[in-house]
Amino acid sequence: MMDRAIDLAEKAYRAKATTVAQRAELLHTVAALHTARSGELARLAHEEMGKPLDEAVAEVEFSASIYAFYAANAESFLADEPVELLEGEGTAVIRRQPIGVLLGIMPWNYPYYQVARFAAPNLALGNTIVLKHAPQCPESAAALQRIFADAGFPEGGYVNVQATNEQVADAIADARVQGVSFTGSERGGAQVAETAGRNLKKVVLELGGSDPFIVLSTEDLDATVQAAVDARFENTGQACNAGKRFIVADDIYDEFLDRFTKKVLAKADGLAPLSSVTAAERLEDQVRRVVDEGATLVCEGRREGAFFPPGVLTGVSPASPSAAEELFGPVATVYRAGSEAEAVELANSTPYGLGSYVFTTDPEQAMRVADRIEAGMVFVNGVGLEGPELPFGGIKRSGFGRELGRAGIDEFANKKLIREGTLR
Repeated sequence: MMDRAIDLAEKAYRAKATTVAQRAELLHTVAALHTARSGELARLAHEEMGKPLDEAVAEVEFSASIYAFYAANAESFLADEPVELLEGEGTAVIRRQPIGVLLGIMPWNYPYYQVARFAAPNLALGNTIVLKHAPQCPESAAALQRIFADAGFPEGGYVNVQATNEQVADAIADARVQGVSFTGSERGGAQVAETAGRNLKKVVLELGGSDPFIVLSTEDLDATVQAAVDARFENTGQACNAGKRFIVADDIYDEFLDRFTKKVLAKADGLAPLSSVTAAERLEDQVRRVVDEGATLVCEGRREGAFFPPGVLTGVSPASPSAAEELFGPVATVYRAGSEAEAVELANSTPYGLGSYVFTTDPEQAMRVADRIEAGMVFVNGVGLEGPELPFGGIKRSGFGRELGRAGIDEFANKKLIREGTLR
């Protein structure tokens, strides 16, 4: 199965049967099909991994906007880039060209959005895609395959596969595969990077996160608290770039914590289960360990199967081994910060560096803190500010490389120099 998928993708790449303009038109159709089939796609995500239907519809719509973005911008992004010569005569340009077959290894938590971030820019560029989705999402994966086929992509342009870890490792080593994009756990990313490195393959990794949400001042505490809740509870807290550690200035800490805790506990009504019983058991074990180390958990109810009740942790020591872990579910950790410097130090105290949030009424402070945060993304005074035009990615153990925006189309491009002299 994997060998045939790679063979189809390689033949499609070698055929070079489409122009940039044609690929852009195909992506426009992919976007339209996402919109037309949003109800079906959302239902599949809801059934397979528990995503609330309204959030699933929003994910499909955002995915459609990503395909539309690259369709609209492919020609300008891929236009020759002139280079001004320092000496000599003639011309020089950078020409962005595809490199071949790419392997995508995608997770279950955003079955459409994760694929769009990887596939849209690379299909616009002219690379071909072999996509290994999470085993939890076979129907979502098959629905995406139908969309690309119905849109008119040549056979092998986008190929969905089911594969074991051993088959994936063999595919990364395959000479026909030129690059790998992986979104998932830190452990899985390390394994992919190790195999890719041994075989001299370019790799993009989007791994875990423990994003800080810093509150230094606010003119509307209720709105800030609601933003914090929204940042934590998207997809039932199962998002790499969800706000997970809430770092609050001392003078508003008590009032913030009181209002935040009440809203978190109220989320229990109608809260979706986690993706699996295993995921809920792992979160339960993490919370138990941090409480055993001296933290306080405020929570109503207990885990039942895949359901995990929302809760708030306080008194977590930044030096605790548990403080460095990612909590992938509806549990928030709240810290008190005595100063701006302490808030930044707490924000940077984990091995992760994906996203972050800063809330303050002082614009200069916002830029100062944003500059000091060790993360790939900083969102100031807002949540849900992502867009197709904005690069997405992290640093440290959250991975490397970027998706979306202009940066996303450059990751797997041959930025070829063409230097022309004047000799005839």
